[in-house]
Amino acid sequence: MNLTDRNADNLNKEAPKVSHKPVVWSLFAAGGTVTALLTPVLVLLIGLAVPLGLLPQALFSYARIQAMLANPLIKLIVFFVLFLSLWHAAHRLRITLHDFGLRADGIVAICLYAIAALASILLAIVLI
Repeated sequence: MNLTDRNADNLNKEAPKVSHKPVVWSLFAAGGTVTALLTPVLVLLIGLAVPLGLLPQALFSYARIQAMLANPLIKLIVFFVLFLSLWHAAHRLRITLHDFGLRADGIVAICLYAIAALASILLAIVLI
C-alpha cells in the first residue's frame, strides 16, 4: 500500500462523533474538587470551631457575612463555588439513580441538568 492509498483510506473514514460529555465531565470534576477542598474546612470552622468556643461566634455573624458579600469579587467566588457544586451534585445524583436501577438515563439527565441550570440562573440573579 503506498502513501496515496493510505490518504484515500483516511478520507473515507467517518468524522468522529461530537459529544457533550467533556463539558459535563469538566463541570463534574471541577465541582467535586471545589467541594472536596472547601467542605471539610467549612465543617471544621462552622460545625466544630465555633460551637466548641475555639473561634468567636461574631466571626460568622449575619452582619459580617453580609458585609463580605457586598464585595463583588467575593460574590463571584461564592457563585462559582455553588455553581460547580450544583453541577457536581446533579451528575453524582444521575449516576446514583442509575446504580439504583433507574435506567431512563435520558430523562433523568435532562431533569437533573435542567434543575442545575435553573438553580444556577437563580443563583446568578441573587448573587450577581
